[in-house]
Amino acid sequence: MLTSINPKLPMRNKNVTKDYYVNQLGFTEFGSADYDGYLMLQKDNIQIHFFEFAALDPKENYGQVYIRVDNIDSFYQLLLDKKVGIHPNGYLQIKPWGQKEFSLLDPDNNLLTFGQGIV
Repeated sequence: MLTSINPKLPMRNKNVTKDYYVNQLGFTEFGSADYDGYLMLQKDNIQIHFFEFAALDPKENYGQVYIRVDNIDSFYQLLLDKKVGIHPNGYLQIKPWGQKEFSLLDPDNNLLTFGQGIV
């Protein structure tokens, strides 16, 4: 029945959000329409949607999404090579729950955690 999930995260500035996700993380814009105050981005098999929240205080934003990946080491190294900031408490490591993970904060303080199961 359920086939996918597309989280919606807050953004203060559409251009800043688009620039970060496209130029830093390798996403592309989804669809051909440009909606005022709304942004849809995709990378591989996932989409993240963003809604405008101009009054958002990043220090009070608790937006989070967990993204599963199939080659976390390569993706992590790609981001390091591009000088993408890794969360200070979220460097690549193996967690006790059997996932290899790392985390980023986007320009609006949305937490993106990337994880891959270890076998």
